[in-house]
Amino acid sequence: MKRFLPILVLVCAAWSQAANQPPATPVPAQSPKVSSANVTPPPIVNSHTDDAADENARKAKTIVQQAIQALGGDLWLNIRDREQQGRGYSFHHGRPSGGGAIFWSFSEFPDKERVEITKERDIAELYVGDKGYEITYKGAHPIKSEDLTDYLRRRRFSLDTVLRTWVNEPGVLFLFEGNAIAAQHAALRVSLTNTKDESVTLYFDVDTHLPVKKTFEWRDPTDRQKNLEEEVYENYRAVSGTMQPYNVTRFFNGDMSAERFLNSVTINQGLDQAMFDPNSGYNPNKPQGKH
Repeated sequence: MKRFLPILVLVCAAWSQAANQPPATPVPAQSPKVSSANVTPPPIVNSHTDDAADENARKAKTIVQQAIQALGGDLWLNIRDREQQGRGYSFHHGRPSGGGAIFWSFSEFPDKERVEITKERDIAELYVGDKGYEITYKGAHPIKSEDLTDYLRRRRFSLDTVLRTWVNEPGVLFLFEGNAIAAQHAALRVSLTNTKDESVTLYFDVDTHLPVKKTFEWRDPTDRQKNLEEEVYENYRAVSGTMQPYNVTRFFNGDMSAERFLNSVTINQGLDQAMFDPNSGYNPNKPQGKH
């Protein structure tokens, strides 16, 4: 994120005294004078710069609040759980890898998610807190550490987390960065930076105020190179008083990496807690009851 640079004040002073005329009478000794060039001037505070920064932050916060209201306001902020069903596609270097897979996704905020794939729903990925599991007919096994790290990073920068959590955290900086074109939409661009120096940029449609794009960067711990992740949100539909994007496309360093097309979304239905227990033997085709 861009930061405001302090104003650097350069003070230059010169002082000289003509001494070409000889004194008529002896001149008494005088205390040495201090040159103004050696005096440190008081700092200059530019109130106009501070006012402009405050106004910029207020505008950024207003745009974010407009987006939250467009998504459903308090109804959206207080979603407890969400179920999504659709088809997902993965890409490698921007090229499709496979023919896509049907999936069911179950989320319970703030940190539980279960994703089931195949028509039989017999393969699942489960994330609870900072733990992740792959579940097959052989049982539950921890997922690879690098895959868990990627997932936890995406969750930390997810649209849900940013608009529910980041915006209320003390010390978060808001910056309005002007007009932009995002996913073929005329948009307003806002960046947020938290106290961990993590930054995310959001793009909001100028007419609907809905989020249309999100970007963030992170540095690879191995090669120290920066990576750029982007998500594009399209095809919003009304669901129980909220607006939900039915098409989500993800990009990694400019290449398409994943795409989801949803068929249905339901919220606040109450989820069977057994689905979030890796050792419960939960069978999605024979739910044990909702709590």
